[in-house]
Amino acid sequence: MEKLRKVVNEIAYTRVHSNSPVLHRSLVPFLTLASSLYSGALQIRRSLYRFSLLQKHRLPVPVISVGNLSWGGNGKTPMVEYISQFLVESGVSPLILTRGYAGGDEAKMLERHLRGGPVKIGVGANRAATAALFLEKYGCVDPSTLRTFFDLHERAEARTISQKIGSIILDDGMQHLSLSRDLEIVMLNGLNPWGNGHSVPLGPLREPLVALERADIAVVHHVDLITKQSLRDIENMIQRFKKSIPIFYSKMVPKYLFDVKNARSHVALQELRCASVLCVSAIGSADAFVKSIEMTGAHYVDRLDFSDHHLFEAQDVETMRRRAKGLEHKSNSKPIIVVTEKDYDRDPEILKCLDSYTVLVLCSELQITDVDNFDSTLMRALAAKFYVSS
Repeated sequence: MEKLRKVVNEIAYTRVHSNSPVLHRSLVPFLTLASSLYSGALQIRRSLYRFSLLQKHRLPVPVISVGNLSWGGNGKTPMVEYISQFLVESGVSPLILTRGYAGGDEAKMLERHLRGGPVKIGVGANRAATAALFLEKYGCVDPSTLRTFFDLHERAEARTISQKIGSIILDDGMQHLSLSRDLEIVMLNGLNPWGNGHSVPLGPLREPLVALERADIAVVHHVDLITKQSLRDIENMIQRFKKSIPIFYSKMVPKYLFDVKNARSHVALQELRCASVLCVSAIGSADAFVKSIEMTGAHYVDRLDFSDHHLFEAQDVETMRRRAKGLEHKSNSKPIIVVTEKDYDRDPEILKCLDSYTVLVLCSELQITDVDNFDSTLMRALAAKFYVSS
């Protein structure tokens, strides 16, 4: 199954299949049919919501949706974390709603990063029902009490924040149509935002590009890893569908590492300088992860990629061990194995089985270009919602 996932992913990012392997070419007709069925079902579903045949739920507090058009590697979860921390600094206690897909690695990472603070995290496929449970338990803030904060763009670092919920953030919310939202943020993977331009499973698109018309803000992620021309091409494509949309840029900045045997340890990035490193990941944008390790000054970097959200098993650990031994022979030094936080949070225990090697977890932070303007855009959207509600 893992091999099939990899093949499908390769097809999704290949525009011309004439020179592809036989297996790839043989799958294209089936994936084309499945893609057509998916697109048709998506159109019907949208029409049902458009004509109110399916109900949209309106929540009593502002809702910010952070989503994407294509699968994996778009920086959704780091953006959700950034917005939640921004809201806390603005005096608002947010609720993050996430579906907990494929083992809930993203939800676990958010919980680990935000533990002990006022941010609440609700996990469940039915976001409206999950929100209702939290709103019943904690209550919601009267919009009039927060209007001044958003109007003046103030921060509330010294203020005691109410446990009542003041805003909701939808993690991976763009395709979740059953909840109304007040701000739609679409994240785009700058390394390859559209793939081959087809809908899943033939391509990586979860919606056609015309869905950009619904977005209020577009954020191009991994902006530090792409050329200026690539960035201009992405901007032009976005503006073809929505000329006036504000476009921001983000990147992941490596901060430190920790040992899988001790999540509280702190290992400096300099430990990778001149070392042999095996990058192991099961994420949507492994290229960005590998490039960030290369930029630390590692002497030799090898990679072992699994499909997004893949749950490591014993046989995968053996594959990692064999690859590490091969790298050791090639580089004449014992390699360090580095994984992402999402890989660690998916199953922290199994990576400890690689006890003959040092296994480190890379911790990175989302940074936004023109962050003040981005923050102001969020504030204005929330202020507008409060005026309507009051």
